[in-house]
Amino acid sequence: MSVSYDEINSLVAQMTLEEKASLCSGHDNWHIESVERLGVDGYMVTDGPHGLRKQNSDAVDSLYDSVPATCFPTAAGLASTWDRDLLVEVGRALGKETRAESVAVLLGPGINMKRSPLCGRNFEYFSEDPVLAGELAARLIEGIQGEGVGTSLKHFAANNQETDRLRVDADIDERTLREIYLPAFERVVRLANPWTIMCSYNSINGEFSSQNHWLLTEVLRDEWGYDGLVVSDWGAVVDRVKGLAAGLDLQMPGPAPRQDAQIVEAVRSGALDEAILDRTAERVLLLLARAREAMADPGSYDKATHHALARKAAAEAAVLLKNEDDALPLAPDTEIVVIGEFARTPRYQGAGSSKVNPTQVDTALDALREVYPAAAFAPGYTLSDEADPALVSEAQDAARGKCAVLFLGLPPIDESEGYDREHMDIPAQQVDLLHAVAEVATQTVVVLSNGSSVSVSPWRDDATAIVEAWLGGQASGSGVVDVLTGAVEPSGRLAESIPMRLADVPAQLNFPGEL
Repeated sequence: MSVSYDEINSLVAQMTLEEKASLCSGHDNWHIESVERLGVDGYMVTDGPHGLRKQNSDAVDSLYDSVPATCFPTAAGLASTWDRDLLVEVGRALGKETRAESVAVLLGPGINMKRSPLCGRNFEYFSEDPVLAGELAARLIEGIQGEGVGTSLKHFAANNQETDRLRVDADIDERTLREIYLPAFERVVRLANPWTIMCSYNSINGEFSSQNHWLLTEVLRDEWGYDGLVVSDWGAVVDRVKGLAAGLDLQMPGPAPRQDAQIVEAVRSGALDEAILDRTAERVLLLLARAREAMADPGSYDKATHHALARKAAAEAAVLLKNEDDALPLAPDTEIVVIGEFARTPRYQGAGSSKVNPTQVDTALDALREVYPAAAFAPGYTLSDEADPALVSEAQDAARGKCAVLFLGLPPIDESEGYDREHMDIPAQQVDLLHAVAEVATQTVVVLSNGSSVSVSPWRDDATAIVEAWLGGQASGSGVVDVLTGAVEPSGRLAESIPMRLADVPAQLNFPGEL
């Protein structure tokens, strides 16, 4: 049985203390707990945010064994569209796919501020600007929740680095919190009312987010009026009873019988007011009630339509950073050579919990050859980015007297959830390749694939044109070619700064901080 709105209070009143406590933690990695005696069925939640990552099993080694789903551009790319309507459209597509897989909540979007370009998870975040991040995230949530499934706004709050993210204490004065790190969350809460909010791993001013009463109750609920459910990041709970009292409703993943027993004991001893537990149970049931209609009628979606939308989004995300001598758009009769392994083996998303199993993948090489059938190709470098003079020589020979379109950027190992970058540079081997090609080509058009800002100042003089394509999703190849050929005007605008040098970033004075 699914839960309806009008029976929430009655169900809580019928529950035993143990049953109410059981709702405070998940049934497993991805499911909310059920109460079989009362016919309450827990629904599934799963990773996002730029595509559905629904694992085929709970096994630890199955992180990337997930159902096929459309991989849209990551948040760094979507933010560069500055297009509220597009974000709603992408959100609706994500909502349809989430619903079709009988998932009640898509875990995302992430709106942490890009305090430093070195944060390894910046590709999942929108911007360094709280207004832009809040506006676009609200529209994405509007689209997703418009399809009858929920979102989980994350990571609340001040989760701006991956280094030691489980223990780091973000020491931030209240003015800075309210001017930089909290406004995007407030804007989204007020504009879109996400069904859930995910608290972060880190501490803020000495108190873990998962048990921070000021953050989860005084600010989120009392000031902003939030009525939804607060869920922990996976494994972020430190003290379950303290967390519950502070405003943390759901601990994930589950099961957590020891923590549930701690809650029961705290109520029986008088250390925890049972009314707090009742409110938590009500919020869990409210989430189930909100998803009831969608879970009863999952529906379906058209993969080709969603892929076309991903292509549109990838094109709109591209930012034209430089265009000398009208190098772009490429003329139909231009003799081009395509250089760079990324043209053949695209890097279109980041690594970690957001990694999507795409329904298909377009390559820029294939898309360019649809327009320029005779275009030669040279890989120029390997994905390991180990120096290979033979590949550089081959690329230089192929580029002689032609317009070279080079696909450069960060290899997968350079940025991921779980660790931060050490510098802003693209691999030296790729820069050397560009230098060599620029000596002999008539023009050099550089297309970048990366999830966060990279330094362009050391090599920009060797590029006639530069297109920042970000991590553009499964249709990034065809989307960026639409921009290169003029089929789509390059309308993207930067949502984050590109420093001339890392030392120009104020946060580098103490990023990632000290233990």
